Amino acid sequence: MARTIFNIGCLVVLLGTIAYTQQAPEPAAAMTTAAIKFLDSLSDDQESAARFAFNSEDRFDWHFIPRERKGVPLKTMTSSQRSAALDLVRSGLSEAGFTKAESIRQLEQILFELEGRDIRDPDLYFFMVFGEPGDRNTWGWRYEGHHLSQNWTIVNGTAIAASPQFFGTNPAEVRVGPKRGQRVLGSEEDQARSLLASLNASQHTSAMLSDEAPRDILTSSEREVAMLDDLGVSQNDLTPNQQATLWSIIEEYATAQPAIVANQRLDEIREAGLSNIKFGWMGGAERGEPHYYRIQGPTFLIEYDNTQGSANHVHSVWRDFRGDFGRDLLAMHYQRFQHDEPLNAGE
Repeated sequence: MARTIFNIGCLVVLLGTIAYTQQAPEPAAAMTTAAIKFLDSLSDDQESAARFAFNSEDRFDWHFIPRERKGVPLKTMTSSQRSAALDLVRSGLSEAGFTKAESIRQLEQILFELEGRDIRDPDLYFFMVFGEPGDRNTWGWRYEGHHLSQNWTIVNGTAIAASPQFFGTNPAEVRVGPKRGQRVLGSEEDQARSLLASLNASQHTSAMLSDEAPRDILTSSEREVAMLDDLGVSQNDLTPNQQATLWSIIEEYATAQPAIVANQRLDEIREAGLSNIKFGWMGGAERGEPHYYRIQGPTFLIEYDNTQGSANHVHSVWRDFRGDFGRDLLAMHYQRFQHDEPLNAGE
């Protein structure tokens, strides 16, 4: 009887999972629909500012500092246009990722209240669309402003690349006002700090790359990155509980994207070999001390840095060595279809 109840329970869970999977929209299709709706909502001048050729160099010109940007900002949009724009962002991120992005954007209001500078503005976040969104098209888009740079490439209307993926926070911990105590990227810090604290002497020696943390992530906003020095404590040298914590940190970054994209990321990491992943730390081990960590495997790099603003200012990034801006997907596309010319909008 107990076995029968267990089997029925498993069947219910399985059927529920299948139903959820069938109902969950494909992220590429969702992005395409949202992008078309967004572009259709714009005025001619706004659409002209938002649109770029897919093979434009601007597609690779990403950054996370408050600077002059191309594209169309939330600041110039009507309420209906803003709704369509944020629906596009929602289509590109998981609910957790979207919540992080919106919370980061709202930190600009706190900075404005602290500094009084016009560059601190929650509406100075820009949209750029590269190529022509379509069911079978290859195109891309970016959502970017201070401490946010999210980059997506959709190939043949189905395959998705979602890096570089940058989230930052200033302040990392809100210390005054009604949002006091808010830490948008707190999990990214706390889990890594927990892993560091769990290391034994030998593991700690391998993990500590330097007593001093760098001022920023080492890869900055480079358009293409290669593996950093192969240093740190290896996944193979961790206990099962420590390995679980390391994997949980990786999942925290990966799952900013929709489930299908996140699972593809994690599958690629597994296929490349978990034993090749290393965790490295620089700087102080105590809360409030400047610190940096990275997690690196054969296919990906996570960097996290909290040194500026008296160690209350976080920069974090996910990079794919072969897949940033869809380079690996586009290479397969070229090989399959033998393009003789650079890829243009709609191909």
